[in-house]
Amino acid sequence: MKISDYMVDLLSAAGVKRIWGVTGDSLNGLVDSMRKQGQIEWVGTRHEEVAAFAAGAEAGITGELAVCAGSCGPGNMHLMNGLYNCYRNHTPVLAIASDIPSSEVGTDYFQETDPVYLYKECSVYCQKITNPEQMPQILETAMRQAILKRGVATIVVPGDVLEMDMPKGVGIKWQKPELPHYSASADELAKLSEMLNNSEHITFFCGAGCKDAREEVIALAKKLKAPIVHAFRGKEYMEYDNPNDMGMTGLLGFESGYHALENADTVLLLGTGFPFRAFYPKNARIIQIDIDPGALGRHTQIDLGIVADIKETVSALLPLVKENDNEVFLDNCLKHYKKTRADFDSKADIKPGDKRIHPQTLFKMMSDKANSDAIFTFDVGTPTLWSARFLKIGKDRRLLGSFHHGSMANAMPMALGAQIVDRNRQVIAMCGDGGFSMLMGDFLSLVEHKLPVKIVVLNNSCLSFVNIEMIAAGYLSTATDMVNPSFAAIADACGVKGFKATEPENLSNTIDEFLAHDGPALLEVITDKNEIGMPPKVTNEQRKGFAIYMLKAVFNGHGNQLIDIAKTNLRR
Repeated sequence: MKISDYMVDLLSAAGVKRIWGVTGDSLNGLVDSMRKQGQIEWVGTRHEEVAAFAAGAEAGITGELAVCAGSCGPGNMHLMNGLYNCYRNHTPVLAIASDIPSSEVGTDYFQETDPVYLYKECSVYCQKITNPEQMPQILETAMRQAILKRGVATIVVPGDVLEMDMPKGVGIKWQKPELPHYSASADELAKLSEMLNNSEHITFFCGAGCKDAREEVIALAKKLKAPIVHAFRGKEYMEYDNPNDMGMTGLLGFESGYHALENADTVLLLGTGFPFRAFYPKNARIIQIDIDPGALGRHTQIDLGIVADIKETVSALLPLVKENDNEVFLDNCLKHYKKTRADFDSKADIKPGDKRIHPQTLFKMMSDKANSDAIFTFDVGTPTLWSARFLKIGKDRRLLGSFHHGSMANAMPMALGAQIVDRNRQVIAMCGDGGFSMLMGDFLSLVEHKLPVKIVVLNNSCLSFVNIEMIAAGYLSTATDMVNPSFAAIADACGVKGFKATEPENLSNTIDEFLAHDGPALLEVITDKNEIGMPPKVTNEQRKGFAIYMLKAVFNGHGNQLIDIAKTNLRR
């Protein structure tokens, strides 16, 4: 049995159903072993970055180990951006990075790189196999580390080593490891309950770490009359059917979320690594609970930090805290949220005289019309902003994005990974024109693998979020402008049904036809490039930047652009 044969058998025993990647000479042994074994599917992509994004989405949906592979040199390097996203999203992914022949290492050989050095930054475990005697321990360790540390584990293996024989007498042994549980001590619970019992205005700030603790967190918030603000990755778990919900904070968030945090005397951070320091309150006591020791105090100073599971800790805390009878703070925050939500929703309404489709309208309409168990993926940029504010994620919906890594071009690759798990489930990718065109080659992979993904492309011929950032900083530039083709026409040429929406009054019917199409489809929506999504907190630097931009626009002959921006945003 060759090493490649053993790898395929062990991965199959662990429940792996497919490997994503672009094949190449140093991967030939692995791909041939998969062909002979017949249990694991090779899912070919046109770009390795897509393979990594797709594997991460598969792991994110299933919660199980997913696998991608890249051939030596450039193939390995193309994987890295997608793997960084998996690493920062805490998804269990095994990356198989094949390498040049072991006899040529150190000779400046064709396509030679140092994969171990390259991958260490984005891996929880990274080792190179150079001798059959390292097997099966290296492979088993990598798989366990990916699962237990919820991240990327990388195996680097030269192509010729894949073809070597396994040590004799080594059988297949695999037991899926269970995640460890961290419990708060009695002393920690006593300190925590004392701080909460002596607080008047408590606000919860919840992240993805609340995934399995939703009911317990809401019960505690009800008892303490505490508003709940969520980070973007907490939206899936804490936004829906939550009577204490205040929305998000941060650049993408709601004014009500910022208000609830800023006016609290105690903030309870639950399973969130929210990185933007400017949006933490300056005068509140901060309590942080997280299973990751490295998360404590990483982005703001804390008064109490506890390494523990959210569900277990909150469950143990519930009987220790006193019922808060004062609802004034919560009521005021709820009124603020109600007004903020109404203001957002009014901006999504189609108004008389609208000539252009506003992105808010598109996202709200798509959210209203999508299936109750739809999976949404979204690109970084303005699709992230509008997804945060207008996509409603119920208990059966999922939301996948490049939350922490912030990479462009992730939406379509993630949709491939999500759709292949269940071809009957509705998967909708909300793509920017910049993001979609960056990895557009893998639109062909969607056709090749017959995945019925629904792709929405916001075509405003602009890298609009970058444009907003430049305007806020006072820069005047045309560097964000793009010359785009008709994406709907490209879809038709590729064998995918293409739809196009250019006018607000036709948008609803077009979306209905698009979502009802049996098979993959692409909806190109010509949106208003002048739409600016304002953050909940506008700094003096941003005000100064807008003022400088306005002066530059006038003096450099861009007055018409300034008028268009003003018209678009003032009437919204």
